[in-house]
This record gives sequence, structure tokens and C-alpha cells, in this order.
Amino acid sequence: MDKNILSDLFTPAVIQRFIFGGIGIGIFIISYIVLTKILKKFAYPKMKPNSSYLVTKLIKYAFYVIIIFLILGLFNIKLTALFGAAGIAGIAIGFAAQTSFSNIISGLFLLTEHALTVGDYITIGTEAGTIDSINMLSVRIHTPDNQYIRIPNETIINANLKNSSYFPIRRFSLSVTISYDADLKSAVELLKNVPQQCSLHIPKPEPQVFIESFEDSGIKLTLAAWTKSENYMDFKNQLFITVKETLDANNIEIPYKKLVLVK
Repeated sequence: MDKNILSDLFTPAVIQRFIFGGIGIGIFIISYIVLTKILKKFAYPKMKPNSSYLVTKLIKYAFYVIIIFLILGLFNIKLTALFGAAGIAGIAIGFAAQTSFSNIISGLFLLTEHALTVGDYITIGTEAGTIDSINMLSVRIHTPDNQYIRIPNETIINANLKNSSYFPIRRFSLSVTISYDADLKSAVELLKNVPQQCSLHIPKPEPQVFIESFEDSGIKLTLAAWTKSENYMDFKNQLFITVKETLDANNIEIPYKKLVLVK
């Protein structure tokens, strides 16, 4: 009886279909591996990281879909019957997966827009950090104090995104208040020459000094100087230290509130 069942299930036609199907799947898998190796060696080095990531994901998902179709074909399963059997369950899953699909579409927009790259420092709403990975559903970052944050792609698309690493150089503006007793012209020239004493400063664009306003305690000036984006925080520290040392060396007072105790 068991032999009859097996002989009915595994007829020569079925065995032949499995053999040819297995060979077809094997050839397709080998082709996929060869294709990915060719792309990694010749195409990806010439592409932007986001573009290569997008191509990799699209090829991988296309591969999965084709493999599923081939396997279903081996078992002679018709997709119309499969979708019909899914029925209400498929509709329910579709509604549940609506957010995921929205994130996937948003992820494609992010990748094709080239607004983000792994390693960029970004700010979205109240969250800020360095990008660790850009995925189809979310962007993963770590904050300066090393906390992990996962941000859905749809949130990024709908929010105001600030990418501090997008351009190769950044400008840092430092506000300084000097005493009314100081020579204003001399102070402006001194501050304009301060960035040149900082090793992380880049000469172009040239630094600028603006006279902002006359405050209650002194005259407010702003020094604006440029550096490479990756050196921004270190350059900020350099500039603060050098400004303080330069003003002290030239006897220019930085006014501050003093508390006088009267007995």
C-alpha cells in the first residue's frame, strides 16, 4: 500500500520536473553569486554607497521572488489558487503591513535622493547621531553618548532632516563680547587673524568678523571660520582656546557679571 502511494506521488513526470527544476534553481543561484561578485568588483567601486546598497537590495529581493516562483512551479501550485486561499487573511496582513510598505517606499526615496550616507551626522527632530546603517525600513544611528536609535524611513521623509556631514566643509560661528574700553578696530583685526593659528582651520572661504550689537556689558562680535566637517568639534575647541589666549595677550577684556558683596 505504501509503495503504491509513493509510486503515485513520485511518477516519472514528477521526478523529471523536480530534476529539471532543481537544475534550473542551481543555475540561477550560481548566476546570482557570479553577478553579485562582478558588481562588487567592477560596478560598486564606481557608484555612491547609497546607489550600490540600493542595487544590492533590489537584486536580492528579485532573487528571492524568482526562487519562490520556481519552487511553487515545482509543486505545480498556481498563484491564483494561492491568492484565493489567502483570502481575508491576505487582506488583514496587507493592512498590518501598510506601515512597512510605506517605510520601504520612503527608504527607496532616501537611497535615490543621496541625502544620507553611512557615517553622516544627522539631526531629526530631537534625535541626533551618526548613521550606522541605512536599511529598507529604517535608519539606525548612535548618539554622541553611544545610545542606539532606530528611526523609521517614513519619519525621516516627513521630518526636517539636518545632515551636518553632507558638505565637505562647515562654518563655525563664535560669539565674543569685548569691553567698551577696548579698541574695536584692533579687536576685529585680532579676531580675524585668530583662525590662522588653528591647525584645523581652512583658509578658503576666508574668516569673517561681524559686529553684532552693543550690549549692556560690552560689544558683541561674531567670528566665523571654516573647517572640514569631520574636524568640526575639534576645531571648535581650538578656536575657543585661541580666542581667549589672543584677547588675554592683547589686554582685551571679556566682560562678565560680577557680584559685589557689601557689608
